[in-house]
Amino acid sequence: MNDLSTATIQAFSLLFSGNIELWEIILLSFSVSLRAIIFSAPLAIIIAFLLAYFQFPGRRFFIALFNTAMSIPAVVVGLTLYLLLSRAGPLGDLKLLFTQEAMIMGQMILCFPLLVALSHATLQSVDRRAWETAITLGADPLRAFLTVLKEARFGLIAAIIAGFGRIIAEVGSSMMVGGNILNYTRNIPTAIALETSKGSFTQGIALGMVLLFLALLLNCHRCQGEKNGAYS
Repeated sequence: MNDLSTATIQAFSLLFSGNIELWEIILLSFSVSLRAIIFSAPLAIIIAFLLAYFQFPGRRFFIALFNTAMSIPAVVVGLTLYLLLSRAGPLGDLKLLFTQEAMIMGQMILCFPLLVALSHATLQSVDRRAWETAITLGADPLRAFLTVLKEARFGLIAAIIAGFGRIIAEVGSSMMVGGNILNYTRNIPTAIALETSKGSFTQGIALGMVLLFLALLLNCHRCQGEKNGAYS
């Protein structure tokens, strides 16, 4: 049996043994990324709605800006935040560097443009008559807005899933502003990077399996949503 097979078997054993250190890393990773997506999604959807349903100066520029920002590298976001949050930076007094809050900020910056761009595409595909009819029937703007969101719910869920997938696996920003501190800022991607750099593959493979399972789960959920949308 070769080393890879042995490491894989050990990874399965580690994953299902209830190893405290391993599961703390997993739970921290999910906690940080879930908070980032929860904080980002409402504002991103509102901005996407404004871009889809209203005309105003600079609208096309903002659409192009968000579409371009989707591809911003995680390490660039991490470097920018590091310079801002370091002691010599303008936000150094906040003492957020190497904290979970800094990691959340980095992940919010990464997922926000993606959420806006995908939500905008989804909302544009919704028949404008849903908004116009609701307003005509006397609904206030908030209720009409919620009506449009209901029509676009499956696409918006898919956008949120895509945003979560973008940040749960990023390593550049989390490593730079989180510091990869055990039991505090070490998440799945940074732990994988650390373990593989040391030549210890068992924990890295176990955490990689978690990410692969998550990717499968998210894609199954998105496909189910698209199927429901097709028949709704």
